[in-house]
Amino acid sequence: MNAHSPLIPILIMAVTLGACAQDKAELAHANLPPLSVHVIQAEATTLQKVIEVHGVVQPARQAFVSSRVMGPVVAVKTWAGAKVSRGQILIEIQPETSKGQVAQAEGALTQAQAALALAERNLQRFENLHAEKAASEVELDMARMQHGQAKGAVDQAMGAVHTATTVAGEAGVTAPFAARVIERLVEVGDMAIPGRPLIRLESLEGRRLWLSVRETDIERLELDQKIPVTLDSRADGGMIEGTVAEIVPSADPATHTFTVKVDLGSVDVPSGISGRASIPGDTVERILIPATAVHYRGGLELVIVRADDASARTRAVTTGRALPDDRVEILSGIKAGDFVVVDAPAPVADGTPLELSR
Repeated sequence: MNAHSPLIPILIMAVTLGACAQDKAELAHANLPPLSVHVIQAEATTLQKVIEVHGVVQPARQAFVSSRVMGPVVAVKTWAGAKVSRGQILIEIQPETSKGQVAQAEGALTQAQAALALAERNLQRFENLHAEKAASEVELDMARMQHGQAKGAVDQAMGAVHTATTVAGEAGVTAPFAARVIERLVEVGDMAIPGRPLIRLESLEGRRLWLSVRETDIERLELDQKIPVTLDSRADGGMIEGTVAEIVPSADPATHTFTVKVDLGSVDVPSGISGRASIPGDTVERILIPATAVHYRGGLELVIVRADDASARTRAVTTGRALPDDRVEILSGIKAGDFVVVDAPAPVADGTPLELSR
């Protein structure tokens, strides 16, 4: 016992100092001036959970314009970013080749018409001879067959002329609808080949947000459903009411998500920007308090509650989404029945006396 006796005074001194420190803290809190505040009692409320999904803005219509005429490009009359109207000429292709095709088709039509005229006279001759018993049935049938073949050849040649003329008219490539030029894929001197994209266009009107929706949430959406949309680069524009225009019925096998296209109405924004939409989910129980009751310090979210002894206590909380009525969800940190200070200018020291304002 004597070997350990020097420790006894040290322990007594530590306990004494601790008690003194506690007394000083209580004395400091007792000397704090009272703070006049408004207090509300936190209540649990049933809310509908919101599922946030992300997507990218796409045009309502887009097209890669090409030509059915083969030949060198002689003029490009547009540029990236230009607005074009329906039917406006975008690119001109050297027309000599198509003009030669038109001439060939017209020459073939002339020959077919001459052959038809001869077949008509021959048929009329054999009909007269047959009526006079001077030509057999076989000869008359042969004349009729030759007339039919000649008539068919004329119809075929007329179709070829129409096709060649139509193709020749496409030496000037035009815009299929009112659009904005997104990309010019050809320059003067390049060879235009049927099927090769020359210009990429996007419609001037109509934008859609293409959302990637998880397979567990796709049944929450239906056609013509209204959902709130926010564009990330246009957040200052507030919420946009979107309409579900299309739900792709098959999922992406890599991400297991469905593509949902939401019509943004008359909103004019560039394609490719990101956005998000809110899908209604299940109902959950949440605590709502005024947003002014939450203080932010050093990455923490703090709320002041009034304890049973009418003094302040600071609680770290986790907030959820903000509601339009200036309230915020509290996911953890306080419970229903707690008295929350709503108008403190800043977090106050624990133990500060709180007086209720009238």
